[in-house]
Amino acid sequence: MTTTAPAPATSRRRAVPRLARMRDLTLVPAIIVLLIVGALIDPVFLSRDNLVNVLQQQTELSLLVLAETLILIGGRFDLSLESTVGLAPALGVALVIPAASNGIGTEWPYALAVPICLLVGLLVGALNGLLILRFGLSAFIVTLGMLITLRGLQIGITGGQSVFEVPPSVLYLGNTAWLGLPLSIWICAALFAAGIAALGWFRHGRAVYAIGGNVDAARAAGIRSNRVMWIVFMVAGLLAALAGLLMTGRLGSVAAAQGDGMIFQVFAAAVIGGVSMDGGKGTLFGALCGVLVLGLINNILTLAGVSAQWIQAVYGLIILVALILARVTTGKAQDS
Repeated sequence: MTTTAPAPATSRRRAVPRLARMRDLTLVPAIIVLLIVGALIDPVFLSRDNLVNVLQQQTELSLLVLAETLILIGGRFDLSLESTVGLAPALGVALVIPAASNGIGTEWPYALAVPICLLVGLLVGALNGLLILRFGLSAFIVTLGMLITLRGLQIGITGGQSVFEVPPSVLYLGNTAWLGLPLSIWICAALFAAGIAALGWFRHGRAVYAIGGNVDAARAAGIRSNRVMWIVFMVAGLLAALAGLLMTGRLGSVAAAQGDGMIFQVFAAAVIGGVSMDGGKGTLFGALCGVLVLGLINNILTLAGVSAQWIQAVYGLIILVALILARVTTGKAQDS
C-alpha cells in the first residue's frame, strides 16, 4: 500500500509569503485601470507635473496610513493621529515665532521647531500607549478623547487662526526637491521601505503580527506584547507629527483645522489595502496601494469637475465595498 508523505513544513512556510505577495498585488490592476480612466477623462492626468503633484499631496496621508497600519496589525487602532497632524506643528511653530505673528511669545530658536514637533508626536503616542496598555482602557475611548483634547489645544494655542510665519526648516521639508522629486516623496518612500523591512525581517516587526494574531500565544512565546505595542504607538505619533510638518511646509502655514477629517481617509486606504481591522493581517505595501488608489480617484474626480463635497461620500462607499469584498473572498467579516 502506497502512502503519501505530508508536505514538509518548509514548503508550507514558503507558500504563506508567496500568497501574501499575491495579495499585495491585488490593487495594482485597479491602479492601472485608474491611470487609463484618468487619461481618457483629461490628457493632463498623465503629465509628469500632475502625477508628481498627486504623489506629493498624498505623502502626508501616506505617513498617517503607515502609522495606523502598524497599530492595526498589532490589533489596536488610534483615532487621534489626525489631531497630532495639527497640534504638533502648531505648537512647534508657535514656540519659535514672535507673539505678533500669532506665536506664544517664547521666541525660541527657529532650529527647534522641527524637534519640538516630533517630540510632541512622540509624547502623544506614548501617552496613548500608556493609557491603553498599562491601564487597560478602551482604545476607542482613549484615542477619541485624545483627538478632541489635541484639537482643543491647537485651537487654544493658535486662537483658532492659521499660522503663516513658518520657520525655514519646516518650509524646506515641504518644498525642497531632490533629483526632480519633492523631498517629501523621498521621505515617504524611505519610511515605507524601512517599515516593510522591519515587519518582514526583524524580530520586533514580526512580533507585531504575532500580537495582532493572538496576543496570548505571543506572550506564551516570550514576546513582551505591551512593550512592543507601546513602541508602535510612539512610532505612530512620531509619523503623524512628521506628516504635519510636511503638510505645513507644503502649504506654508498651519491651518486652524489642519488634519481634520483625515482619519476617515486613513481607514479607507488601510481597509481597501487589505489591512484587517481584527489585527495580525495586512501589509504596508497593500496600504500604500490603498493610498495611491484614493489619490488617483480624488484627482480624477477633480479633473472631471466633480464637487469636492462628493469625495467624502466616495471614500465611504469605497470602505463599504472593500468590506463586502473581504467578506465574499474570505468568508469572514472584518469586524467579527
